[in-house]
Amino acid sequence: MKIAVIGTGYVGLVSGACFAEMGLDVTCADTDAGKIDRLLGGEIPIYEPGLDELVRRNAQEGRLHFSADPARCMERAEVVFCAVGTPPDEDGSADLSHVLDVARTFGQHIRKYTVFVTKSTVPVGTSLRIEAAVRRELADRGADIPFDVASNPEFLKEGAAIKDFMSPDRVVVGVRSERARRIMARLYRPFLINNFRVLFMDIPSAEMTKYAANAMLATRISFMNDIANLCDLVGADVEMVRKGIGTDVRIGSKFLYPGCGYGGSCFPKDVKALARTAREHGYTMEVIEAVERVNERQKGVVCDKLRRILGPLEGRCIAVWGLAFKPETDDMRESPALTTVLRLLDEGAEVRVYDPVAMDEARRRIGDRVVYCQNMYEAAEGADAVALVTEWKQFRMPAWGDLRRCMRGDLIVDGRNILDKEEALAAGFRYLGIGK
Repeated sequence: MKIAVIGTGYVGLVSGACFAEMGLDVTCADTDAGKIDRLLGGEIPIYEPGLDELVRRNAQEGRLHFSADPARCMERAEVVFCAVGTPPDEDGSADLSHVLDVARTFGQHIRKYTVFVTKSTVPVGTSLRIEAAVRRELADRGADIPFDVASNPEFLKEGAAIKDFMSPDRVVVGVRSERARRIMARLYRPFLINNFRVLFMDIPSAEMTKYAANAMLATRISFMNDIANLCDLVGADVEMVRKGIGTDVRIGSKFLYPGCGYGGSCFPKDVKALARTAREHGYTMEVIEAVERVNERQKGVVCDKLRRILGPLEGRCIAVWGLAFKPETDDMRESPALTTVLRLLDEGAEVRVYDPVAMDEARRRIGDRVVYCQNMYEAAEGADAVALVTEWKQFRMPAWGDLRRCMRGDLIVDGRNILDKEEALAAGFRYLGIGK
């Protein structure tokens, strides 16, 4: 089966490489010729563990191809995946301009029955707009070519995307016709063989499932952050509370970790877009809008704790450990670490930073306003405080003696609750966690 994946960002590249690994003939296409040239040269534009090897192997074995001509790829494909970005507009709604551009190109160039599959995260009802755009282009061509639109939202976690794709909790597919259902079932046959769940449903339900899933996870995070902030005020330990409620089988322990807020390419924009969709239909999602407010407030918690102990931050030297929004990625979109760094700079602090993989991305976003360091201890040299903002594993067990010797001050603000508080105190540090 020949498929085309339009868009070589995070979702498109991971999906294309994993489909190729399953034996399909895949062409990943993008209008960014420079990105395609880099991919053809073996350069992977994103950091994702295992992705470079997966791309290299499947390209060498002739299953994975790259093209700067999406239109030509569509002419040959049986299934076209749309995996372009849907960034938020100023009002919080999803920007569908790139998706509709792909739909128009699809309508202009398909030659036979083809399934247009939306992999991008899009609001409920987008499939109708896609179908209308395709029909207009076919009418302009005077072509009577059958096609179907399907929805196949992704549920990939950055840092574990390949495992998530190859061994998914579930695959959600929204279709309207039996013909499209048969093709999508054939496409995902390897998952059916391995007894993974492929859930077929109507397209609006598939579109809503993606938003509902991300909104639920974001809700759990903001809920625990609210609980953690109250624990700080009443003297409770949120880690004990988390364990106490997480053992309830009705609740479970996942996504109950308090911290300094969520970020990334999905949760922030999807929460905003879901709330916006509701408002467009005359309904207010009170819980979801509160989730966003809590998260925006939580992004300031590290600076609040630094200020509480150090007073005004002007002239203070702060080491920031972690810049990506989560470990195992260089993605800084909506990163709480980025918010923390920018607020520190605005308050006149000197900021020294280190992240295992996101330093180049940080330079692109922040420029030369901070000191970039080679490791976590260099970042802490002469610092009044260390702010741990991304929970990379290598930060979990610092050499406390070495850290104490290189710092000027003694304050640790653990924005992810991954350090051992008793060890820090025993080493002569003042320690502040979240809800501890």
